[in-house]
Amino acid sequence: MPRTAARYLYLTRHGEASPDESELTDAGRRQAVLLGERLRGAPLTAIHHGPLARAEQTARLVGAQLDHVPCRRSAAAGDHIPYVPARAELPPEAADAWLGFLDRFTAEERERGPELAAAALATFTGPVVGDAPRHELLVTHNFLVGWLVRAALDAPKWRWLGINHANAALTVIRYAPDRPPAVLLFNDTGHLPADLRWTGLPPELHV
Repeated sequence: MPRTAARYLYLTRHGEASPDESELTDAGRRQAVLLGERLRGAPLTAIHHGPLARAEQTARLVGAQLDHVPCRRSAAAGDHIPYVPARAELPPEAADAWLGFLDRFTAEERERGPELAAAALATFTGPVVGDAPRHELLVTHNFLVGWLVRAALDAPKWRWLGINHANAALTVIRYAPDRPPAVLLFNDTGHLPADLRWTGLPPELHV
């Protein structure tokens, strides 16, 4: 069998977006630049990003702070519904709220999302072939961050719901051979000043 090495997956949600989500706000651009500055010491080999403008703009601003790290677009890194649970899977006290939330999305979004979520797991997780560890950044969206963290913790599939990630915060997951995945860092905003933290989340989640 081929030798394998650890993969370090750095995850971030795009910077703060304009109301129509067509571009980053000034705050979102500042967030992306500061995240890039934080990652200058990380041995990143690639930046993967989803196809939407807010993710691509964030990736390019982060990449501009780094030396020769390529940006790669991936449909699997996009904004999608990763899993739609049945009512019986959910805690009874939360079922109505979460199912009502998911009902706001189109049937196509709910049907297409799981396929893309499976592609994200296949593409971005697990140890890598070779002798050298690999460090990669994935610039994506709140739902996919929750899905990947859920998978790393081997939590039930519905548990991507309720995992929230601030704009340009940083999460790191290690996938080492012969060991379960380890969440090394989650939703860390230490590189952002106070006025740029917790954007993208409702006020009750600002802590």
